[in-house]
Amino acid sequence: MKIKIINPNITQSMTDSVARLARRVARPDTQVWAVSPETGPDSIETFTDEYLAVPGVLKEVIRGDREENADAFIIACFGDPGLQAAREVTAKPVLGICESAITAAKFIAPYFSIVSVLTRSRKVTEDVVSSYGAEKFCRSIRSTDLSVLEFGRDPERGLAALAHQGELAVREDGAECILLGCAGFVDFVEDLSQKLGVPVLDGVMPAVKFAEAMVDMRLTTSKVSTWGYPENKEIVGLPMFTKEDLTF
Repeated sequence: MKIKIINPNITQSMTDSVARLARRVARPDTQVWAVSPETGPDSIETFTDEYLAVPGVLKEVIRGDREENADAFIIACFGDPGLQAAREVTAKPVLGICESAITAAKFIAPYFSIVSVLTRSRKVTEDVVSSYGAEKFCRSIRSTDLSVLEFGRDPERGLAALAHQGELAVREDGAECILLGCAGFVDFVEDLSQKLGVPVLDGVMPAVKFAEAMVDMRLTTSKVSTWGYPENKEIVGLPMFTKEDLTF
């Protein structure tokens, strides 16, 4: 089994962290690798960042489908940028880490809170939670007011900020599980679980296990209508895509 993980930003250190966790939790017979696209922002915290990242995500899904023989794909950003579009360009399973984290959380706790990055990113997270119909399970979305890149530069400060907001979510908001709202937080899961005394989930771990299960069950993406392959049409101004890439 081959699972390709796409970190939609171009920060290699984050891609490497995601890859390490994925390999640790994957089965021994599962080949997992992580990539960053050739184009995109160095972090994703705004709607603009998400939209700029999507072409690179789609290119990597198409490459993985046609050239690398991937069996499933994971989009490793908590906003799940390009997830719906990625499901159009392949019949193989495509999972987002936010959708995966929310699904796993609902198995183990009645309510969860999300702890994420900047306050201005809150609406991005609210929208994706709403799109999965999970508002009634989400007690709060809390911000550390540190950027993704600040977490990379000062992990100890980042861990302290996540722990503080996680404690508030449990004590004041009634959260019984904490979701970490950034793929860059994968290295903090164990420490936070011990500090907070409740389950703490990043999205990468459940996404890997769900991807393995979907491949085992031989499930493919429905192409009957909504996620059918895109119609062939002329597209200009995107030199990263060839005509063959966009022919389905």
